[in-house]
Amino acid sequence: MRFIEGIAKKIMTVAEAKAQIYAWKVAGKTFAFTNGCFDILHPGHLYSLAETAKEADYLIVGLNSDASVKRLKGPDRPINSTESRAIVLANLVLVDAVIVFEEDTPLELISTLLPDVLVKGGDYSIDTIVGAKEVIANGGKVIINPIVEGFSTTNIIEKIKH
Repeated sequence: MRFIEGIAKKIMTVAEAKAQIYAWKVAGKTFAFTNGCFDILHPGHLYSLAETAKEADYLIVGLNSDASVKRLKGPDRPINSTESRAIVLANLVLVDAVIVFEEDTPLELISTLLPDVLVKGGDYSIDTIVGAKEVIANGGKVIINPIVEGFSTTNIIEKIKH
């Protein structure tokens, strides 16, 4: 029972995350941040999350809300609700916190949290990573993980349709 309660506590508000980050910092710990829709979790997502978790003591995942995913991906998305996606991510041992954001980009969230390490997938460059400037200006680093070929939520959805 205690384990299940702990998972629910991983889904945090920004204020809760800020308090947790403060405690980590006082203890001399670092945290990495990545974000995404994570609509249908697949091995590409898991690889990227695992690589991100290696970069710091803790991992925070910013999760696009349903409205944000719909604006970014189209009217038929997301397949899974915000709550469902947050629960799946929170159940991953390597994820320490999940924060849902409503905006189309996590810039406000990144600017508020100022992670030690910001990580995105290989389809980005430093110039196109939202929040990279802010993290670097704060003394943090930005890392681009390679893409795992053959895995795409869009392709999974198309395969299911056919």
